[in-house]
Amino acid sequence: MGYNDIEILLAEDSADDAVLTIRALKKSGLTNKIYHVRDGAEALDFIFCKGAYVLRNRNEYPKLILLDLKMPKVSGMEVLEKMKTDPDIKSIPVVILTSSKEDPDIKKSYALGVNSYIVKPVESENFFRALKEVGFYWLIHNQPPF
Repeated sequence: MGYNDIEILLAEDSADDAVLTIRALKKSGLTNKIYHVRDGAEALDFIFCKGAYVLRNRNEYPKLILLDLKMPKVSGMEVLEKMKTDPDIKSIPVVILTSSKEDPDIKKSYALGVNSYIVKPVESENFFRALKEVGFYWLIHNQPPF
């Protein structure tokens, strides 16, 4: 799979949460084209075709970005802000997938243009169900502008 075939970009620093997320998406049949980055800096490099991703075709975007807020190097909030100020990519759906229930995080995320904010359920079955619903909506039902 090349970088240009990605349908879902998962930006998650926790290896355990990434494994659970990928497993939940696989269980739903939605992970044939998922790519995992481990921090906000790597997410930005992927999205903007820099660093290790300089050869990625910037005209081929993921259909969905699942973004954790609390990541090293660059926070998910900073990634969201940079994405939503770029006219070429601001329409890519971004779903915050985080453990933060903090009201300021939720309000700021929506103010910056996040499409959905999901607090990671602690119980595995609820987590699997939430990701299945998110995946089906954004990858199957939603009509992207590009």
